[in-house]
Amino acid sequence: MDGQSELVTQAMGYLNQAWDLAAGWLLSPAAWSQFAILLVAYFLAVLVSRRLTRALVSLITPPADQTHLIAKGRRFILIFLPLIMPVLAYAFTGIGEQITRSLFGSGAVIAFGKRVFLFFAARILVQTILQDPFLKLLGRFVLVPVAGLYALGILDEVSTYLEELTLGLGNIRFSAMSLVRGAIAGSILIWLGNWSNRQSADYIGKQEMRPATRELAAKAVEIAIFGAAFLLLMNIIGVDLGTLAVLGGAIGVGLGFGLQKIASNFISGVILLLEGQATVGDYVELDGGEAGTIVKMTARAAILETFDGKWIAVPNEDFITTRVINYSDAGSAKRYEAPFSVSYDTDINLVPDLITKAVAKLPGILKDDHRPDCELRGFGDSGIDFALEFWVNGLDDGKNKYTSDVLFVIWNTLKDAGIEIPYPHRVVEIKGGFPQ
Repeated sequence: MDGQSELVTQAMGYLNQAWDLAAGWLLSPAAWSQFAILLVAYFLAVLVSRRLTRALVSLITPPADQTHLIAKGRRFILIFLPLIMPVLAYAFTGIGEQITRSLFGSGAVIAFGKRVFLFFAARILVQTILQDPFLKLLGRFVLVPVAGLYALGILDEVSTYLEELTLGLGNIRFSAMSLVRGAIAGSILIWLGNWSNRQSADYIGKQEMRPATRELAAKAVEIAIFGAAFLLLMNIIGVDLGTLAVLGGAIGVGLGFGLQKIASNFISGVILLLEGQATVGDYVELDGGEAGTIVKMTARAAILETFDGKWIAVPNEDFITTRVINYSDAGSAKRYEAPFSVSYDTDINLVPDLITKAVAKLPGILKDDHRPDCELRGFGDSGIDFALEFWVNGLDDGKNKYTSDVLFVIWNTLKDAGIEIPYPHRVVEIKGGFPQ
């Protein structure tokens, strides 16, 4: 009961102070003059902002077909035009405050009005101007409440209370204000880091460089951005970076022993990006039998997509420690063979020229530096064996079926020329004749 009566007494004391303040304002000529100045400043700001906004819109708005940097900057400026009214009201109120303080020596009411206009500006910024969901959320739950506390004149008291309120985590003590400051700064830094990372990745992606170098540059920029953001956040919270370095060293030693494979794959990925032996878009085949096109390279593994649509995650270490065949490296021209046979009754001198001319007409078959070559390979049991060697740009699989097309051409060419493709056959000799 004593505690409740003391709380009621404090509440009544605050109410009495508020009533005395309100009564003093209502009965004071200086207060009435300040109210009048606030109204004049508000209506004058509304009239001037309407005219000024129309003039600025017609002056700054670029033609619709312009997309260069200056035009984008002008469109960006137009976004902030709704702030003209509260900013003008704040400026006009400041002029009125100088007048009232020179005449009456008081300006509490008009100072409160100035803070209210700043609160309106914060609300307009959050509700109308900010379009990013994260910034809008941050403004709604951080900027607007802070502006409200500032308008009521209790922001310093709340800050002092939060500074004095301490929280413990083992031997480490934090003030509530430092945690709030860290949460706000951390959110902003993460958003800025993501935005900067996207912008830098887009810029790097437009540069003329190898895909591996481009990927490495993007990763390096990402690590630098978020590393700097983390160190800045620790400084804002008040964590001693020297202590953090000792703790980071201990954690690094532990990770080095416990996560050797992950560290090895990470270093291997950096080596791959630096040397460019395999990069996104290459078709590779490993000793373990994994084969496919590299569609993505992460810090831990490379993602291969096979021709049947399966995705295989191959650790980066396998690209360093095992043999890797890169079908897309050192030029894209590749040689394939199409074997076939003809009958022993065929004039084999006619076959090479006949087949090479027919195959050379196929689209995709190289003709200049790597011409088709028909070679005699041997005399088989059923026929005379040939093989056609041809070169193409790309892989003979997936969407490209070069060998299949070549075999079709060989079949049709031999049929048109009347050359027989022999069936397998055997000659059986029976000694001593058939039994009676």
